[in-house]
Amino acid sequence: MLPEATQIADPFHLIKLANSKLDECRRRVQNETLGHRGRKTDPLYRVRRLLTKADERLDERGRTKLLGLLAAGDPRGKVKDTWHAKEVIRSIYEIDNPDLADEFVTRLAGDLQDRTFPPEMRSLGRTLRRWKDHIVAWHRGRATNGPTEAVNNLIKRVKRIAFGFRRFRSYRIRSLLYAGRPNWDLLATVTPR
Repeated sequence: MLPEATQIADPFHLIKLANSKLDECRRRVQNETLGHRGRKTDPLYRVRRLLTKADERLDERGRTKLLGLLAAGDPRGKVKDTWHAKEVIRSIYEIDNPDLADEFVTRLAGDLQDRTFPPEMRSLGRTLRRWKDHIVAWHRGRATNGPTEAVNNLIKRVKRIAFGFRRFRSYRIRSLLYAGRPNWDLLATVTPR
């Protein structure tokens, strides 16, 4: 429909992908080292929320806890390596120059596909290679569809849960009230429960 349109890899989607690959790696290492899914006393399970937090948002206490739990639950450092890769991917969007971003993403995609890295990191490297043009397009245009996706998400949530209303009649009344100034003539025709 729009042949001149350029696809852009929104920062949200790339960082979300990096976080999901990090979580996959954490779960796989957890299962390999302890032979079961995470329990609340397991170090890798306890660190799961800190791993997805941005490094600059960690205070000294949080960083100490993160590194200590990784040292306790990640004997070969695979989760720690994947965490570092996630942070490097986040730094892609701090680059101002599109040509520099192009070179950075190309090199990073190649580096992440090294055979010594965990499979989740290699998968992330392959995705970076496929999405390179879309990532660089963001650096050229600085456009995002984040606000549009937020509105669509709100619409879907309202439609799905209907704010907990069970009956259509009461829903009509409350949806009219929610939408703005009520139409009192229409409300007079609806009988409450």
